[in-house]
Amino acid sequence: MELARPIGIFDSGVGGLTVARAIKDILPNEPIYYIGDTANLPYGDKTTVQIQSYVQKIVDVLLKQQCKVIVIACNTATAAVADLLEEQIGSQVPILNVVDPVITYIKQAYVEKRLALIGTQYTIDSNFYARKFQDAQVRTQLQSLATPLLVPMIEANVYEAPIVEGYLSDLLLGDMAGLILGCTHYCLIQSQISQYYHNRIKLINGAHLLALQLQELLISQKIINLAPTVHQDHFMATKLTAGFQLMTQRLFGEKVSLVRLHG
Repeated sequence: MELARPIGIFDSGVGGLTVARAIKDILPNEPIYYIGDTANLPYGDKTTVQIQSYVQKIVDVLLKQQCKVIVIACNTATAAVADLLEEQIGSQVPILNVVDPVITYIKQAYVEKRLALIGTQYTIDSNFYARKFQDAQVRTQLQSLATPLLVPMIEANVYEAPIVEGYLSDLLLGDMAGLILGCTHYCLIQSQISQYYHNRIKLINGAHLLALQLQELLISQKIINLAPTVHQDHFMATKLTAGFQLMTQRLFGEKVSLVRLHG
């Protein structure tokens, strides 16, 4: 049945689970098909060609599962492949990403303010956010800082305060009205980041914003599932790690299965 088709979500690892959780909270009747590409993480130190290759295999799986929407729950993958995927399969299935709803929100809420962005090396080096700001005519100042050690730390399910605080104390992040968490992994340490700033800095997290955008899309296209679903959610990793298993169980109480994506 059309309405019961799953929402396909992917990320390099556990970060996108925060997006999946936000989606489930707002759209409890929508079955989820999630893939974490733990065999190839972190994406932040890979080339565009590599990321595109990884994502192509994942998207092929999601299309075979007849997902009615595909969600790129990864900032790095969004920067590397969002436009390409839209061109290749946008006519077949709607594609959402974690960056666009953040840009829309900032344009409305932070006019003439100063924001900072932390993200993977790829996301920062790509200037993706800066280009999105320019394209959307966002009148907000932006300072960006690469924080490449955070994803491996979070995937290992550990918290190293010296690493986090070393990044957050960088002068580039001073005097800001808000901090964009430009990687979905960072949402998993959002409370620690907020505590570092004594809860005085607004943290901008795209997971909830994307979930709201998805809800609007499903309603507008009349493909929202309003009936309680009997379909299971599926959470898979290309390499089954202890960190992925623990985080999935923490957020969803689900077992994780291993899926191999053959190229």
